Amino acid sequence: MAGVDFSLYLITDRRQVPGGDLVTAVRGALEGGVRAVQLREKDLPAAELFPLARELRELTRRHGARLFVNDRLDVALAVGADGVHLGGHSLPTATARRLLGPLALIGVSTHSESEAARAARDGADFVTFGPVYFTPSKARYGAPVGLERLSAATAVSPLPVFALGGVTAERCVDVLAAGARGAALISAILADPDPAAAATRCLAQLAPSSQPF
Repeated sequence: MAGVDFSLYLITDRRQVPGGDLVTAVRGALEGGVRAVQLREKDLPAAELFPLARELRELTRRHGARLFVNDRLDVALAVGADGVHLGGHSLPTATARRLLGPLALIGVSTHSESEAARAARDGADFVTFGPVYFTPSKARYGAPVGLERLSAATAVSPLPVFALGGVTAERCVDVLAAGARGAALISAILADPDPAAAATRCLAQLAPSSQPF
């Protein structure tokens, strides 16, 4: 499997989709150029998450895009996802690597420079870092870390770092300037009435970071 070959990392949240039709919104984002999707619907039981993951796997495969499943290694393996995304309460990265094998991609959520550096040591392939800007969905993690901390995280981590939290198309230029590989987006795409157009706008701003890591 090639390395991290995307600059826009779409994270799902069906509650932010107008009308709640997540599959249609993700389809639009893929049509707009998104090539990496993380299925992150943490409240869904396996009986509901599995068929959703299977449907998104079919969609992403048709568009030549990668699918990651948040936390649930069992669901990722069951649908043939490209990898998983791990958080603070997930299995250790090294354990996930043993279970998934060397070809899977593993992303890790980080909120400090030390966490970003540790993820690299533990065998992750990329990290998200944030929240960089204020966003209600990440308010429980405290104040935004800001661009200076993002830059510091990119300096200590040899992995691709994706800026997360309040990133918009207009802010993509700033996170790239801070050293980020790209942006992890939710509302900037899924809350837009036209996810395809929103994805295209964001990708245009991320174009300087279009080369594989």
